[in-house]
Amino acid sequence: MKVHDLIAYKKGFKLVMDILHFSKKFPKEETYSLTDQIKRCSRSVCANLSEAYRKRRYPKHFISKLTDCDAENGETQTWLEFALACDYISNESYNNLLKESQDIANLLNYMILNPKKIGSSES
Repeated sequence: MKVHDLIAYKKGFKLVMDILHFSKKFPKEETYSLTDQIKRCSRSVCANLSEAYRKRRYPKHFISKLTDCDAENGETQTWLEFALACDYISNESYNNLLKESQDIANLLNYMILNPKKIGSSES
């Protein structure tokens, strides 16, 4: 199994691509604030998950990196809320993106609570 096979990674990657699609429509004045931030933190979920997966033999390190993933995912949710409040995305888009992010959070939480099952024959 590779990190790309994890459902959390696949969902995280999809969320990034969806955010990249929506953020193209954000106003130019948001380029260095909201747009940059939401791209950075959403991408960071997959990047940190890749790092975490390579540390899975060391549960404390693995869990630490997974909590970094969860924190970046939480930040992504906050920036989505700002995008909604500024009318850069519709309620429907916000709800869909938030649902994707919450699914990722649930998967990350499972991994945090069950570190020995990740990358083993059980996962």
